[in-house]
Amino acid sequence: MWAHRLPESKEDVRYREDTMTGKERITRAIRFEETERVPHFETMFELEEEAFGLRFPDRDSWAGCTAAQKERQIGTCMEVYGRIIERFGWDALAVYWPWADPEGVAAAKREFGQEVLIGGIMSQTVWSIEIIEDWTQFSVDLFDKQAELHAQAEQRCQGALEVIDRLIDAGADFLYLANDVAFNAGPFMSPKHIGEFVTPYLTRQVQHIQERGALAFIHTDGMIMPILDQLVSTGADVLQSIDPMAGMDIAEVKRVCAGRMALMGNVQCNLLQDGPDEAIRESALYCLEHASAGGGYIYGSSNTIFPGMPLRNYEYMLSVREEWEQTRRKP
Repeated sequence: MWAHRLPESKEDVRYREDTMTGKERITRAIRFEETERVPHFETMFELEEEAFGLRFPDRDSWAGCTAAQKERQIGTCMEVYGRIIERFGWDALAVYWPWADPEGVAAAKREFGQEVLIGGIMSQTVWSIEIIEDWTQFSVDLFDKQAELHAQAEQRCQGALEVIDRLIDAGADFLYLANDVAFNAGPFMSPKHIGEFVTPYLTRQVQHIQERGALAFIHTDGMIMPILDQLVSTGADVLQSIDPMAGMDIAEVKRVCAGRMALMGNVQCNLLQDGPDEAIRESALYCLEHASAGGGYIYGSSNTIFPGMPLRNYEYMLSVREEWEQTRRKP
């Protein structure tokens, strides 16, 4: 039908409503093309009980379940995901329960793949903050045991490539690589060491994802301006978080990344946690006004919709976008 044809011009895209599926909308935005509304999804939404009176299976329950139990648990996840997509208008879904699991991705692809982009989440695929247990020893090893650190990085990378293949074979349209490599004060090791021990391995993973025909999303919190050029150099399609609590200015990041790497996030999580509405609104509008022009932006929080966040604050964040969209459509 006409309503599902792609518009012929950027003006048509911008001002016609409901002309695209979520999959089309988010794909075009990543290509830095205008869409009729700014796309949105969250990496994780963990307020399912508050929103729907439902619960995801316990995250520790997957390892020991039987095949029949796993099938039931995946069914529960799909019910929750379906409600999230419908209620909050998500344009993509990164399957976070079960974690990095081809069966979960395959089920989501069957259920929702015609309408939204389907992905899988992976973590600890490179050296990152979450991996390190003894910081003193790690600091010594950076200088005294570099070969061992590279060997461990290579082992993680090979494992990641295998998981990537399984998830893409299951139908993933994108892979989300979650590796925190920065604190609020800056990268967890020097930019030089990031360039030696992180960036080459992350680049290989990104390239492998893209060679397999999928999109590569990368995530890190923290102040990443000293290594932003390295993250761009990986060739990733999307960078998520753009952490305002660490001082990241999405206007500056968009200036650097425009036409090279799309951005996702930046609505400040601690404000979504604590409010007030005026502060949430200011953060949301800053993202929309400074990051969405010319495409290349996915609206979202600066991390996830995590347990304990008031549901009404997330809903308010979405209402700000709707009001902003209505305003920009006025002649």
